[in-house]
Formats: sequence, structure tokens, C-alpha cells
Amino acid sequence: MTTLPLKRASVFVLSALILTGIQGVSASDHEHDHDHAHNDHDHDHDHDHDHDHDSDIYAGYFDDGQVKDRSLSDWEGDWQSVYPYLEDGTLDKVFAHKAEQGDKTTEEYKAYYETGYQTDVGRVVIEGQNVTFYENGEQRTGEYQHDGYEILTYEAGNRGVRYIFELEEASDELPQYIQFSDHSIYPTDAHHFHLYWGDDREALLEEVTNWPTYYPSELGGEEIVEEMIAH
Repeated sequence: MTTLPLKRASVFVLSALILTGIQGVSASDHEHDHDHAHNDHDHDHDHDHDHDHDSDIYAGYFDDGQVKDRSLSDWEGDWQSVYPYLEDGTLDKVFAHKAEQGDKTTEEYKAYYETGYQTDVGRVVIEGQNVTFYENGEQRTGEYQHDGYEILTYEAGNRGVRYIFELEEASDELPQYIQFSDHSIYPTDAHHFHLYWGDDREALLEEVTNWPTYYPSELGGEEIVEEMIAH
């Protein structure tokens, strides 16, 4: 696996864009494939209405006025990369399931997610304003402060929100910016997330091919498979 140090992530972003020429993301793939939660309601009518509303937001269809700021506490916890589960074959069931419903073969889906999930940062721990990256047996911690959000429009016509945090004190060992995407657009506890990092805020916003994805570290591989297939 190619080593991707934290401080080289922004270079990888630009290289990926140049090599692939992809400027958008498919609504039927990346933007629809991940877990999201719905609130419980007492009445079936209300549940169905809110379910449709949440599904629209999750799929990337919302108004600017619906977007609200979020704090780092939404992503607090101990998180593991799903990339090792792709490498060891655990996620093959997920790709086979996608092939049954989508327009790619199992192998094509696996190749797509191979690029999407690829990372050497196997674990991320977020506590307060501190973010700790675990990479190749080493760990680095930095304090990150809120730096707003950006609403992105994808090639397929749907949209997404990146929530951005900036490193408090510059470091050669840590990325200046981290950006979260979890298909939510207002404060809520994340159930998984895609994480982008690097030193160039604007370049990161252009990244659509590599989106390291993290689920709670307490989950096993089969539990993650169940979550992905369920959604």
C-alpha cells in the first residue's frame, strides 16, 4: 500500500484530480452509499414524512437555508478506517450487493472504493478540540478550531457540505485543515464520516476521488458490512 503521510495529503489530492480528470461524484455511488440515522416518531405519517425529508438531505438535495454550523463534538469518538476491511475481502459482500442493484460489476465497485477508501491513517480519535491521527504505528495530535463550512455542488447535480477545521498551531507533522462529510447538514452525532486533510483548503474542496471513511472502532468488520448493506 502506498504510504500517504498526513503532510502529503494535499499533494495526493491534486495528483488524483490530474490523473483521473474526475471533477464530480456520482449520485448513485459515493453520495448514496453510506449509513445515516432517522429520528423515531410516534405517528407513522410523521415518520414517513421525516424519513423522506432526511433521505433527500442524505442524497444531497437541500436548500442553503437548511444548512447549519456544526462543532467538532459531532465527530467525537474513536474511529477506524474501513480500508483494511476492503483489503482483506470483508467488504466483498457489500460490493456484490451493490452490483445486484447498480450499473457496475462487483469488481468495478471494488476498484471504485479501493480509490475512495485508500489511506494509511488507520484510526482517528477526536476528543474536545484534539484530533489524533494514527498512521503506520505512529500517532500525532493537534488542536483544531472551527473554520466554517462549504456547500459543494457535484457533477450529478446533488450537493454536499464540508465542515472545516483548522490547526490551531502550524506543524510540520499535521495537516493544516481537516474537512468532514457525513451527509448531514446540521448538528447531529455522526455514525460514520469521510475525512479529507491537507494544507490547501481550496484544493481539498476539489477532492472527489479519495475520501477515507471511518466507522466507530468498536464495530467489527461484519457489523460494518451490515450497516453498509442496510443503507
